[in-house]
Amino acid sequence: MTEIDAKIDALVPAWLNLPEIAEMFGVEVTRVRQHVKEGRLIAVRRGENRALHVPAPFIDGNAEDGYKIVKGLPGLLTVLRDDGFSDEEMLEWLFTPDDTLPGTPAQALSENRGTEVKRRAQALAV
Repeated sequence: MTEIDAKIDALVPAWLNLPEIAEMFGVEVTRVRQHVKEGRLIAVRRGENRALHVPAPFIDGNAEDGYKIVKGLPGLLTVLRDDGFSDEEMLEWLFTPDDTLPGTPAQALSENRGTEVKRRAQALAV
């Protein structure tokens, strides 16, 4: 495990592999891979088998109502990529606590405070 892997693992509370997400969404794994390829989700290789995993907080919903990607995440990831962030840097920024939010940007996003999170991400480019 690299230093950046360890840092991200310490920040991200839980992970889901792509087959788990596909099952939650009720779609084929290829559709989840497409979400990653299109930049709607971030997936990093983890564990002994280096399988792709997505931070669990990026998935919203429940078994009764259905699951989906957290509202605002795809647009936020686009802003951060445009700012020159790598996937690892985006994960670090999203899961590092910020007392002024309060909480983490990922937490604020899941609490429907995406406008403020996106504004802060846009300010990073300045």
